Amino acid sequence: MSETTSTPTRSRTLPHAARPVAAARVPGGLALREELSRRAFQVGLAVCSAGVGAFVLARLLAWPPHEDETLALFVGRHSLPDLLQIVLGRRGGAPLHFLLSFVVVHLGGGLGALRLLSAFFAVASVPLVGLIGARLAGRTAGLAAAALASGSWVLLFHGVYGRMYSLFLFTSALSYLALLRALDRGTRRRWTLWVLGVVATVATHPYGALVLASQGLFVLARLRGRQLRDAVLAFAAVGIVCIPFWRTDLVLAGRFDVGVAGRGAKLGGPLPVLRYLRTVAGDFSAGYTAVLVVVLALVVLGAVELVRTRPDGALLTGLVFGTPTAMFLAASFGSQTSPESRHLIFALPFFSTLVAVGLVRLGRLRQRAAPALAVTALVALIAIEVAWGDHKTPLLFTGEPAARVAARNAASDWLATTGRPNDVLFGYDPLYLGAWERNRVSSQPVVPRADTKLALEVLDAAKKPLGRGVWIFDASDTNNYDQKLTIPLRRPSPTSAFEARVFGPFLVIRTRAPTRTIPRYLERALAAESLGQQLFIGDADVNVATLRRAAKRYGVLPPPR
Repeated sequence: MSETTSTPTRSRTLPHAARPVAAARVPGGLALREELSRRAFQVGLAVCSAGVGAFVLARLLAWPPHEDETLALFVGRHSLPDLLQIVLGRRGGAPLHFLLSFVVVHLGGGLGALRLLSAFFAVASVPLVGLIGARLAGRTAGLAAAALASGSWVLLFHGVYGRMYSLFLFTSALSYLALLRALDRGTRRRWTLWVLGVVATVATHPYGALVLASQGLFVLARLRGRQLRDAVLAFAAVGIVCIPFWRTDLVLAGRFDVGVAGRGAKLGGPLPVLRYLRTVAGDFSAGYTAVLVVVLALVVLGAVELVRTRPDGALLTGLVFGTPTAMFLAASFGSQTSPESRHLIFALPFFSTLVAVGLVRLGRLRQRAAPALAVTALVALIAIEVAWGDHKTPLLFTGEPAARVAARNAASDWLATTGRPNDVLFGYDPLYLGAWERNRVSSQPVVPRADTKLALEVLDAAKKPLGRGVWIFDASDTNNYDQKLTIPLRRPSPTSAFEARVFGPFLVIRTRAPTRTIPRYLERALAAESLGQQLFIGDADVNVATLRRAAKRYGVLPPPR
């Protein structure tokens, strides 16, 4: 398939770049009425990647440590067989990020190294966004799409957040590009590369199944005959290789009551789904209502232009958004889970491309000022995207208050110096992560705080007799109705059974003696979390509910509320 086409008619192909059009340059040299040269395109992508890299490296540790990052590192500190058993058999979910966490931990790294991985995949995703945009609509739109994605909150935030979402964006974008290359020329090598890319996507996040489904529907709509048979063989190979991932996705769905019927509640019909998609669009661009109206108008304009000039590109883009929309309309979700904008991060390249195509279309109007206005609108949109990121997660831009950082470090120091190898930790609190980074003690069991079944499995598997129980309450947590930098020194009842320390907004509760048995641990845990309710800690209600269900199984009478 050639990189350009001289025919002005509709094309059923997805070329590397759009056809040339009449030349007319914006002052300063940026072409909107003609396609960018390959070199200008590459330089532009490098500039966008460098900008994202500079931001994520500068803000790498500004965002406070999170319990999900602690979870990834604490699971990663197990041996490889134990890690696979935990992820594939007990927790569920895709294992690739946990495997990377395993590598980080066993090379001596911690939170900073884990976040560097996220930063790397975020930066590496930028040129992939541009390449997808170029495939769909030409290099000019591809570069604009990469620039828009570079300012997006969903990219910048997850570039410093030590979870799997920048990895998910990278692997999914790679799989879409590999698929388009395989459809160009269906050689065995190209289909093999696509298989590797999409397996990595499925191994990164359960929503990788939606990526695979959108690609399968696109192939069915586009290919016929022998080409379709070759593609079916490649998809069959993916289905077989991914059997362990399908199984672990079912484990995760069972933990959170996610399904297509029978349990949980649906999002509520088309309107709630539309509200969710509106949130996604806002986090992909800017969630300010007035700005989002403009962005969505550009999306519509871009979609119409793609349908008119690149129908295959429009079809793939429609399937990327239509597949998860159909799933949200059909699926039911348990009370502890609901989709968030990050779950659709794989659609970011296509959303940014639609906005970019709309801008390029405006820039090619037969008005002298059109190119300059389009470029100005692009720059303004990127600036507003960054402003939305500051509005949504201000700590990413300003960092934590110094007093909270000092208090967290002091609490982690105390836990590291006074902890015992058999202490039983409750929840994946970042203070435990700080203590572990100081002493690298990996034998302390961690009881999950929002999953009764998994909590009991951890307690059952823990070495007996159980050690001291440890609980942490954070008055400054964003889950609290009010965030404060101080917390009163309180102990649960019976007070003689507990010791307590206060470090700024952090209250650390620990039993004075080992809890020894599971029923005794649950009694002490309920007493501690009931104190959390009295202190209006946001997560305490969920924690108490988890512990009450566990205690009921052991016949432990919970204290009166």
